[in-house]
Amino acid sequence: MRLSARVAPLRLLLFLLLGCVLLLSPLTGGCGPGRGHGKRRPPRKLTPLAYKQFSPNVAEKTLGASGRYEGKITRNSERFKELTPNYNPDIIFKDEENTGADRLMTQRCKDKLNSLAISVMNLWPGVKLRVTEGWDEDGHHSEESLHYEGRAVDITTSDRDRNKYAMLARLAVEAGFDWVYYESKAHVHCSVKSEHSVAAKTGGCFPGSAWVITEAGTKAIRDLQPGDKVLASSESNGSGELIFSEVLTFLDRDPAAQKYFYMIGTEDGVSLSLTAAHLLFVSEGNCSGGLRAVFASDVHPGQCVVTTGSKVGSRGHLSRIAWVHLQEDRGVFAPLTRHGTVVVNGVLASCYATLDHHQLAHWAFAPLRMLHYWTGSSSDQGQGIHWYSWVLYWIGNLLLDSERFHPWGMADPER
Repeated sequence: MRLSARVAPLRLLLFLLLGCVLLLSPLTGGCGPGRGHGKRRPPRKLTPLAYKQFSPNVAEKTLGASGRYEGKITRNSERFKELTPNYNPDIIFKDEENTGADRLMTQRCKDKLNSLAISVMNLWPGVKLRVTEGWDEDGHHSEESLHYEGRAVDITTSDRDRNKYAMLARLAVEAGFDWVYYESKAHVHCSVKSEHSVAAKTGGCFPGSAWVITEAGTKAIRDLQPGDKVLASSESNGSGELIFSEVLTFLDRDPAAQKYFYMIGTEDGVSLSLTAAHLLFVSEGNCSGGLRAVFASDVHPGQCVVTTGSKVGSRGHLSRIAWVHLQEDRGVFAPLTRHGTVVVNGVLASCYATLDHHQLAHWAFAPLRMLHYWTGSSSDQGQGIHWYSWVLYWIGNLLLDSERFHPWGMADPER
């Protein structure tokens, strides 16, 4: 963003950013070493999974878990290069085939497994993580098993103490596996999303084909400019009346980017696409509860979203989600409005992403909104993620618990 040459507002912005740091610190005093002040939060008590329980509580090959099956990988296939060997000495690989196949897995699976190995040793000194099944090239699993893609592992502990497996499953959830199933008294099954879907990671955006409602009528989001006014909610929590709110800037914009988006469809025919880390207002139960902002990757059928007409002063109504698909589209656009909300494709969404708390994100962007108010600037910040988003992401990583952030984080600034 090309800022005004006036120095005073910039200095005040720096003071406000410092204020963000100081004010956030007491809120996060219990996050552990280096993350705030005050009394340290006691360790969170972990609840073992029950036998036959899986987490999250959706089917393995759905978007809310590890995603769809993409096809078997063989040693002769082009996709074999997607697999990497795991030689972690803190993990025991059964390797009954004596081919090293159990050591082969996707990078995401390897990262989660290595993280889990540390947790196992910390909880049970002298005990290691043991992998009984990894990548399968011999057809020993059911059709469309994620073992054929190197995205699944079956695990035990090295002492084969079955009394530990319920807690082992919980540790796998905490390590970040996208789906964990206490499948058998003899092992725990874990799997991860494909590298292709994870490659869709970005701070949070809508595709260029999405549309918004301006004072002049419907407009493609790719044609939106700072200074335009778009339909939004008067309340930052999404519960207010519909108003026109000024677009201050774009938190991310890249017309040429090709990304995967979560496409969410309602029972009354409305659909919206957005990236995994973007926040969307949903209601649970019978579409009559309060709204909360969740990551698009955590949205699932049965929840309700706010769909709207175009009439200013009215309120949206709750529509039940019927399906969630993954689709590829071109362009990434994340407009920031003065009110922190925006209606896209007739669905009310947050302007924010990456952090799991919409109100906290809206508060953290107050200095940027104030800067625009002082300078009257509606200039284009250029292409890519806004510099202010990077500053907040850096501050947040210093002060907030990592669990508050979407696991895919922010996009590579050099993308």
